[in-house]
Amino acid sequence: MLVAAAVCPCPPLLVPEVAAGAATELDAARAACTDALGVLAAARPDRLVVVGPAEEEAVGPYPQGARGSFRGFGVEVDVRLGRDEGAAAGSERELPSSLAVAAWLLERTGWADAPIEGLGVAEPLAPERCIERGREIAARAERVALLVMGDASASRTLKAPGYLDERAAPFDAEVAHALGSADVPALKVLDPDLAHELKAAGRAPWQVLAGAGEQAHLEGSLLYEDAPYGVGYLVATWS
Repeated sequence: MLVAAAVCPCPPLLVPEVAAGAATELDAARAACTDALGVLAAARPDRLVVVGPAEEEAVGPYPQGARGSFRGFGVEVDVRLGRDEGAAAGSERELPSSLAVAAWLLERTGWADAPIEGLGVAEPLAPERCIERGREIAARAERVALLVMGDASASRTLKAPGYLDERAAPFDAEVAHALGSADVPALKVLDPDLAHELKAAGRAPWQVLAGAGEQAHLEGSLLYEDAPYGVGYLVATWS
């Protein structure tokens, strides 16, 4: 059963070496992510599952110790998803960007509290499939924690990756309220078409969380909400 969850954004810019001179602009987001991971550790889970958006070729499970890298962003920073437990099926595949950011956050906070596994989900995955996947995750252990990676809309300003869309701010506010109040029904009905149009990469992972949290009855807290660079970043906890 799900006993705790943390929701974090997944831009590679969270990694200071990637952000370079702009690193300080996301200090508050990094601090909120650290606090969120502290909530996961305090829950003492038997298993931590990290879920994040992935391109079609990068979907599926990733075992503990799977490698990730930010070399594609011009920096020599490598990460692992938890401690290396030896070769495992799938460990040769490199983590998608969202899970690499999660691995960096976990390394930064010194996570060593429970076994870890990763799951990359395709951004177009239908809501019902996401919810079903979440139910399966929650049933894997007596005490399951989720680290859910994903950005909100990328259409908040004229200079945003998706340009300005007047629907973006209301969409992000709806998501922030749902995540901050652990509102499972509200997350379940997020419109995948609208999320795609707004380039909200977190939609599928959030709906995986909704499926996992159906029977959990957890309380939510919104730790961070902002849109630097025109992209909505949210940090929340369920406990």
